[in-house]
Amino acid sequence: MGFAGAFPATTSQPLHGRSRSSTQQATVRVEDVTNDEVSMVSKLLLVEDERAIGEGLTISLGAEGFDVVWVMNGEEALTTWERTRPDLVLLDLMLPGLPGTEVCRQLRRRSGVPIIMLTARDAELDRVLGLELGADDYVTKPFSIRELAARIRAVLRRSTMDLGAPEPASEAAGVRVDRARHEVQVDGNQIRLPPKEFDLLAILIEHAGRVLTRGQLIQEVWGTDYVGDTKTLDVHIRRLRSRVEREPHDPTRIETVRGIGYRFNDRP
Repeated sequence: MGFAGAFPATTSQPLHGRSRSSTQQATVRVEDVTNDEVSMVSKLLLVEDERAIGEGLTISLGAEGFDVVWVMNGEEALTTWERTRPDLVLLDLMLPGLPGTEVCRQLRRRSGVPIIMLTARDAELDRVLGLELGADDYVTKPFSIRELAARIRAVLRRSTMDLGAPEPASEAAGVRVDRARHEVQVDGNQIRLPPKEFDLLAILIEHAGRVLTRGQLIQEVWGTDYVGDTKTLDVHIRRLRSRVEREPHDPTRIETVRGIGYRFNDRP
């Protein structure tokens, strides 16, 4: 898919003298980073199989102050992640061989590294699946570098935010969340949740019996600078119900309050 208007004019010129290997890297100086960024350069792993897009993003994001490592397939993405341990992964879902959704699944099993999906405009099912697998955000092609850089910085800020002392364990309707241990028990059985699902469940249970608006939940879990749409919240609620409800299609713990938001039932 083309990226008309997605990159600065300089990125459309031929890249003379560049290596044609499948892994490219742009190195930037710490002093190139803008004042509102962290003092260390953030390392990004870009997984994109289209060469023109990969080269353009590597150069443009490098100019934005990021250290970009670019790979072109899912298998190489996993091995490069193990070797470089980036601060964030930009993951195209339409990859040859190992699909982006499987890369997301495997990364999430190994780490809580932030993941932003790069998706086609008509790939809603893939976006939903990626979010269910634990991706933090998505950007739809075509996009501007300014938008992508803003999304990256927002996700990085949320992932590095100092949360202070953990809250004590909270429990309601047979579900117990322990922030300090990062543990969840449902009817006495321990389950594992991706980071965003854990945070969402914790907020709901800590305010059990109270209706929380969609805006409140997005602000608490994704931050005040979240720039995506509210479908992300719906996906995570649906995924949570599949894990904590006795009958996910007839939920009694996580209740929908139409036109407002959600409430965690505080009754057994």
